[in-house]
Amino acid sequence: MENNTIIQHSANHLGWVDYSIFVVYLLITIAIGLYFSKGQRDIKEYLMAGKSMKSLVVAITVMVSVFSGISFLGFPAEVYSNGMGYSLLAFTSFVTTPIVNSLFMPFFHRVKLFSAYQYLEARFTGKLRTTIAVIFLSRTLLWASLVIYAPALALEHVSGFPLWVLVLVMGVITTFYTTLGGMKAVIWGDVMQFIVLMGGLIAILVVALLGTQGGLAGVWTTGMETGHISFDFSLDPAVRVTVWGIILGGSVHNLVLLATDQTSIQRYMTAKDIKTAKKSMWIKAYVWVPCAFLFYLTGLVIYTFYQGAGYDPVSSGAVRNVDQILPYFVVNEMPKGFAGLIIAGIAAASMSSISSGVNSMTTVSLVDLIEPYAKRETDEKKKVRYARTLTVVYGIVITLVAFSAGRFGSLLEAPVRIFGLLGGPLLGLFLLGMLSARANAQGATIGWLSSTLITLVVVFATDISFLWYAVIGLVTCYVIGWCFSYLWPKPSDDKTTGFVWKSRFETNDDNQ
Repeated sequence: MENNTIIQHSANHLGWVDYSIFVVYLLITIAIGLYFSKGQRDIKEYLMAGKSMKSLVVAITVMVSVFSGISFLGFPAEVYSNGMGYSLLAFTSFVTTPIVNSLFMPFFHRVKLFSAYQYLEARFTGKLRTTIAVIFLSRTLLWASLVIYAPALALEHVSGFPLWVLVLVMGVITTFYTTLGGMKAVIWGDVMQFIVLMGGLIAILVVALLGTQGGLAGVWTTGMETGHISFDFSLDPAVRVTVWGIILGGSVHNLVLLATDQTSIQRYMTAKDIKTAKKSMWIKAYVWVPCAFLFYLTGLVIYTFYQGAGYDPVSSGAVRNVDQILPYFVVNEMPKGFAGLIIAGIAAASMSSISSGVNSMTTVSLVDLIEPYAKRETDEKKKVRYARTLTVVYGIVITLVAFSAGRFGSLLEAPVRIFGLLGGPLLGLFLLGMLSARANAQGATIGWLSSTLITLVVVFATDISFLWYAVIGLVTCYVIGWCFSYLWPKPSDDKTTGFVWKSRFETNDDNQ
């Protein structure tokens, strides 16, 4: 393909080969759910995969659970519009992984958690645990709705189907296989979806580079000339993306995902032991960096491709917004048959994250909101039935909310805003409990409420970049919570022994 032959395209759609590939993928996904529907005898098997997963599988499922269609569409779109500045986010895994492994994971494994928020009751109070569980459900509902909306937006442009039909199909199929197969279906679906995702991405890169004059050298030259390969070292927090914002804000954002979000925590808690879980997190870190960088590079290559053609699909109105640039390239430039694989890859990433979100919401509802207030012990078969019912309910609700997800902002910014607003204060709450033996329930609650209000003001009343929201929430929660804790007595030993850093190796029989 010669670059100078590229012209403006009309709205092309998928061919029958593409549709066939996509449908086959969906059928395989459903088959996974049917296969793992057998043998779900207890809640540990259904929600935690029997805690039997090996490190490589856990690494893939943790990565894919947060590496959704938003990543597939949003990362290339970000680079196409604003350059490679955001790509430094990939390297923050090497900052967050040792913190998660050395600080958070030992506490979670020690108390044999189903839910991360059980720690908050053990360290502070049951009321705080319940409140945070409700906040988690709200946050995950918004996030998972965005994750459905992302592939539906892409498919709308290339398939000719209305957005509402695509949202409905994605939501129904994901809910179906998650309900049937539980965590094992989610995890093995993640593995398959990861393979499809990366295979599709590599195919796009190859085709785009073959059609770009000068190949990678040409991409580098164009990126330097246009400023797409540049990094802003400004200290101004109002600048949208800076090196400092990415390093600090991105690290805190990743900590929110990996250390306080049940969606990720539940993945590495499926490992057979803590050694396997820690190993999986390091595998995830090393795999994540090249994979994430491929997404950013794809955006730069597509930008160079159309620059050489003298044509911009965004400014010309060929796409409604820049988030559709990758599927536009796929349907117009990829060989027949490849488009179906790419669209399947976008759907794969999103369906994986949706299933992870639904599964974790079910876990939190059962463990944090139902069981603590149940008057009698529920047998295992009933728990599994309740879990399946909740999975269906959450799948339906998420699908309905997804119809309005386009109002949340760009695909890249919207999740960071959501997690920054609600996740930053929550991370501060966990750190306060783990690092300060003086922190008590009263101070922690005041710190969390205050930081949430402060972050709300920052989000809606200032020009501070979205990258700093989580940092602000973390710092204000910790500082305010620590200071106010001195207004009340020091917590009793049963609230600190084994639950704070200094006494992490000590035991208390009441906590076992």
